[in-house]
Amino acid sequence: MSSLVSDITVPGRPEVQEVSAGVYAYVQPDGTWWINNTGFLTGPQGVISIDACSTERRTRAYQAAIAAVTPAPVRTVLNTHHHGDHTFGNCLFPGAAIVAHERARAEAIAFGPPRDLSFWDGPDWGDLSLDPPFVTFTDQIAVHAGDLRADVRYVGTAAHTTNDSIVWIPDRSVLFCGDLIFNGGTPFLLMGSVAGAVEVLEQVLVPLGAQTIVPGHGPVFSGSEPIEATLDYLGFVLDLARRTVEAGLSPLEAARDTDLGRFAGWSDAERIVGNLHRACAELGGADRGAPVDVVAALTDMVTYNGGQPLSCYA
Repeated sequence: MSSLVSDITVPGRPEVQEVSAGVYAYVQPDGTWWINNTGFLTGPQGVISIDACSTERRTRAYQAAIAAVTPAPVRTVLNTHHHGDHTFGNCLFPGAAIVAHERARAEAIAFGPPRDLSFWDGPDWGDLSLDPPFVTFTDQIAVHAGDLRADVRYVGTAAHTTNDSIVWIPDRSVLFCGDLIFNGGTPFLLMGSVAGAVEVLEQVLVPLGAQTIVPGHGPVFSGSEPIEATLDYLGFVLDLARRTVEAGLSPLEAARDTDLGRFAGWSDAERIVGNLHRACAELGGADRGAPVDVVAALTDMVTYNGGQPLSCYA
């Protein structure tokens, strides 16, 4: 794999990795809150970008990294889901078609443009405006970089969010899986479904047998270990949620009483609280992806974090 780096130095320097001929991953360490991975495909008609970044500074650095590979314009931006770390930078691609699942458009509009979020310790968004997807699909759509086909597929159920899509390049066995995997970080299912995420990993990701997987956060990987580790964590959450409901505890109480054990070293451990909010709601009869009190869950996560805002280096 070839690589180059940009000039962002906190907390780590982003790296471009050519994971297959003309297919690039843009990996932003350390993959914690609001620091996501993107990627791009190059072709004779221009560049296809897979997601944008959370802030103006990071998105412009990503654009510079693309320009260092090819002078071709970005013609298409595929959003794997609606979260702002993957969509806030859409507006900096004014000549591109912004494409996503139809629910991603609705959720992005509902969230609105970047704004001060007191739960995190002050990301500098820059000058960004709301630019939701304006080409949407319900099941799947194909995009082409010359002769190379990429299938963009809705995963079929709420998982990380209600609107997750994967980008599968079958001829190269390369998969961009968005935030279905946080490689080395704690998964976050508050706006999706823990049970749904298990289903998607087992029934969508694993059967593909991808040789190279670009996660939404964390290093590019080959093999099944990060998928198996994620399934292990999701099973841990579901088991804890069942015991939480049976004991009549709140998600925060249960999280505080729980030893994270083998998952304690994963980044953003406070997500256990949000994940319990989601899992307990579904055990109480809520549908997958049904609205929950996100503000209450994030407030509990800050409390779990010792009352300090969640760490963010975006």
